[in-house]
Amino acid sequence: MNTLVRLVALLTLLAMSGCHGVETDRIPPVPVYLPFNSAGEWAVYGTPGATSWRLFVKEERLPAEYSFSAVSMTGYGGVLLCGDVFGAPVAYDAACPVECRRDVRVEVDSETLTARCRVCGSEFDVFSNYGYPLSGKAASLGYGLKRYYVGAGRSGEYMIVTRL
Repeated sequence: MNTLVRLVALLTLLAMSGCHGVETDRIPPVPVYLPFNSAGEWAVYGTPGATSWRLFVKEERLPAEYSFSAVSMTGYGGVLLCGDVFGAPVAYDAACPVECRRDVRVEVDSETLTARCRVCGSEFDVFSNYGYPLSGKAASLGYGLKRYYVGAGRSGEYMIVTRL
């Protein structure tokens, strides 16, 4: 685990010391509202710990057992909810920023702990470096995943995912 923490620190340092920033606004601004109304609901459908993840796409009823409401909205390509290496929740739009299509989403590889686009082959760091591109066309163009806010809700929700 100590090696993992060192790797995370090195990757973060490298990303922050680059000559130019990463573009994270390629995905169109589409409403996001994904509430978790209790600690129990968060335990079942949220991210229970480090390097856990779940994809939410209302139009496709993903995950099937989550009860989307009439006001639930899952962004442009869906919400990729992740637990970072410390277990803190982070969320991204699942649409690949290179392809900019609702139906082309990044998929998490549990072995490499990266999210990868099946079309352009770009890989993104979703667990330790906030959606920054690691390889592929996204890395060469400087396109990162669009991030969303995750935190305590103001209207009684236990946790909520909304636009930043």
